[in-house]
Amino acid sequence: MDVLPETRALVEDAIERMGYRPNAIARSMARGKTYTFACISPNLTDYTFASVIEGAEIEARRHGYFLLSASATNPEAFRELIDELAKHRRVDGLIIINPYVDERSKHIPQNFPVVFVGSLAHDKLTISSVGLDDEKVAYDAIKHLLSLGHTRIAMVTGPLEEDCSQDRIKGYQRALEEAGIPVDQSSIIEGDWSATSGQNALLSFVDQGNLPTAVFAQNDRMALGVLRAARDANLKVPSQLAVIGVDDMPLSSYFDPPLTTMQQDMPRIGQEAASILLDMLQNKDFIPRVVQFPAQLVVRQSTVEGGD
Repeated sequence: MDVLPETRALVEDAIERMGYRPNAIARSMARGKTYTFACISPNLTDYTFASVIEGAEIEARRHGYFLLSASATNPEAFRELIDELAKHRRVDGLIIINPYVDERSKHIPQNFPVVFVGSLAHDKLTISSVGLDDEKVAYDAIKHLLSLGHTRIAMVTGPLEEDCSQDRIKGYQRALEEAGIPVDQSSIIEGDWSATSGQNALLSFVDQGNLPTAVFAQNDRMALGVLRAARDANLKVPSQLAVIGVDDMPLSSYFDPPLTTMQQDMPRIGQEAASILLDMLQNKDFIPRVVQFPAQLVVRQSTVEGGD
């Protein structure tokens, strides 16, 4: 509808004087959008998950979107969230962290904007994903230990049903095989990402009389448990046992000794996930894509005497 210039000026003046702001709900109904994303993770307490959410929220808000965060500890809770958020169109898109941690992937909505964080879609490129190059993360960690002369290198994994754990196992195996060192399956112990599981893993090696000279823990919390068990067993780190983790948690440099780790930029991963969602909504010719970021080796005193 054409509006006379003088009429438009009067309306804009009234808006300015009254401090009127458009109603977000009304705007959503008129445009068929909620201008809201949601991020669903297994929990909201994990440092890496929280960092992903923070990065995604900053990027979403930069483009006029809100980001809701929710946790689903099991597939049923996940299904209920999907029903409420996606099927009822409460949000315009979803970021799903660790979609294959259990059976929750069965409830992923079809024909709805979704981005995975931490896992590639198992059905090829039907869903975009963002995460670390987990195989290379482990490969680089083991290469660091090999460069220090270690040949008996053990590993504490995350839960084996998770893709990132399996990819890090592949990187561990590849680095050892390239060095001509046979992979000893008894040197691989499954953990659950907790410090306690790292502690129990090293105590198990001690009890078995199968003590390595170095341990790669697939996250920093398990590495902290390994350090605690080493102290309890009177093992000197790093002269008798070198330890390396993954994440570079804020307190990693305050561990005793400070922890060598593979630093990952989780906020950047969240930012990229939100950016892909925005592209998906704005580009009718959007093609799903995979984005993998490298990790940076941060050397500290748990592997090198006098490290930073």
